[in-house]
Amino acid sequence: MNRVSRSALCGTITPELNGQDVSLCGWVQRRRDHGGVIFIDLRDRSGMVQVVMDPDRQAQFAIAEAVRNEYVLWVSGRIRPRPEGTENPELPTGAVELLGHEIEILNASDPLPFQIDDVDTGEAVRLRHRYLDLRSSRMQNNLRLRHQVTRNLRHFLELQDFIEIETPVLTRSTPEGARDYLVPSRIYPGQFFALPQSPQLFKQLLMVSGFERYYQFARCFRDEDLRADRQPEFTQLDVEMSFVHEDDVMETMEQMIRDLFKGVLDIELPSPFPRLSYAEAVGRFGTDRPDLRIPLELVDVADLMRDVEFKVFSGPASDPGSRVAALRVPGGGSVSRQQIDNYTDFVKLYGAKGLAYIKVNQVAAGRDGLQSPILKFLPDDVITEILKRTKVVDGDLIFFGADTATIVNDALGALRVCLGHDLEMAEDSWSPLWVTEFPLVEQDPDTGQWQSLHHPFTAPREDNLPLLDKDPGAVISRAYDMVLNGTEIGGGSIRIHRTDTQARIFQLLGIAAQEAEEKFGFLLDGLRYGAPPHGGIAFGLDRIVAMMAGEESIRDVIAFPKSQKAACLLTESPSDVAGSQLRDLGIRLRAAQAPVPDSNSA
Repeated sequence: MNRVSRSALCGTITPELNGQDVSLCGWVQRRRDHGGVIFIDLRDRSGMVQVVMDPDRQAQFAIAEAVRNEYVLWVSGRIRPRPEGTENPELPTGAVELLGHEIEILNASDPLPFQIDDVDTGEAVRLRHRYLDLRSSRMQNNLRLRHQVTRNLRHFLELQDFIEIETPVLTRSTPEGARDYLVPSRIYPGQFFALPQSPQLFKQLLMVSGFERYYQFARCFRDEDLRADRQPEFTQLDVEMSFVHEDDVMETMEQMIRDLFKGVLDIELPSPFPRLSYAEAVGRFGTDRPDLRIPLELVDVADLMRDVEFKVFSGPASDPGSRVAALRVPGGGSVSRQQIDNYTDFVKLYGAKGLAYIKVNQVAAGRDGLQSPILKFLPDDVITEILKRTKVVDGDLIFFGADTATIVNDALGALRVCLGHDLEMAEDSWSPLWVTEFPLVEQDPDTGQWQSLHHPFTAPREDNLPLLDKDPGAVISRAYDMVLNGTEIGGGSIRIHRTDTQARIFQLLGIAAQEAEEKFGFLLDGLRYGAPPHGGIAFGLDRIVAMMAGEESIRDVIAFPKSQKAACLLTESPSDVAGSQLRDLGIRLRAAQAPVPDSNSA
């Protein structure tokens, strides 16, 4: 009969509707047969309600007996209070039930490959049957949260006079730090579009076009190795503003994020967000995305170690490109030798050769109050200054890192976070900050070539322009990153808006004038026609939603994500294509990658 009209939603059936006749549609969460009485938990987008089928209506009762989990039903009946003692206070509808008078199976369901809300189901199975996984309360909540987030962000930006503009998905291949996904052109044989890694160049051109305030929830594509917070296709909130300084962008975006957390989670973030320079962040925490919930900091001790007999310390202490740092762990004296060995193995994952330590049993006793295999290499005055500089007290532990600055920062920075969580030092809070004053460029250790720390369109500080030729590594950029609980959620900068400065940056990066014209000629042309000063930022929408949902992987806040191997298990893509499609594109595969034959070929 297919009576799919409904007069109410399952989650709206409350005591105020007692005695009313309603019709509902939804999925069967569970069916229970209690000796001649059939109970059906019926679920739709609004929630769940209990249906009791009237045994006096034999034809309808027989239909209910055939119902199984995840069947799709239409049910009509009368709302009534649940019998005393059977209420379910965990459900908004738990005080009432629907006495079913009529029922129709709109569609049956095969036996499920997994139970919808089974938290132990493996991810591969969940992604293969994603349409079922999305029915779970967890995924329903996550995607509804995502909708709330985007709605809140869009509302804020529109009140600030931003306009939403879409930029192309088929564009030119430009180097932005990762491999492009390429799309062959049939009309232009042998030539390719690229899927955008970001809308960077187009949004700058929109500033040249005079729109002044732009935003977009942009789909971006990067062919790179994957981690929990990476996907080959992802969504970022892209923002650009004209006639602005760094503070203008940062203050506007900071207010947007504060409004987001207040509006969606009812959480008050600090105002203003703390700000750290890149140098201070790396010096104190070993990383440019520090988790400020953890009260542990690195302390430089290289000056104390230059003349000690222990070459593990004295070597790096005398090398300008290296670092010797200490990490005080309050109360860490209780950490066992086995745990220290485990932490030693942990830092080796970041290139460290080992992990020296000193247990502080009694500060006042000096050397005699300490416990460590390295004490015999350290003079008394060095030990005294280490204890003073690290501000240890009885019962503390000091870890040391000595190697290249990169290895020490990576290893001790990661150890700091690991210890903070293992020893339950991390505050249960949200801790945002801005990191600013990044270096403009860094040198490739293998080739010596200068590379952009962010991207080639980031503006250097005006007072640093003379250093571009003399000391590029000392040039500070006008870049800024927003960090939340140790995760970078947004990054941006003031852009280069003058052609001559952009040409100097390309030259510094080893991009010859002809190559720059070939790859970026359309941008350079635009800058010649009255480009305003402008800057912006891009936020990782998937990351933000995952953090707000308490998920470790962004795959759990994306409707149809790729696996960690960049494959779609649902559609079994990427996949082979027919030979005729390749011929249309002028593409021939190597023998080991031969295409599947056409379905109508001989």
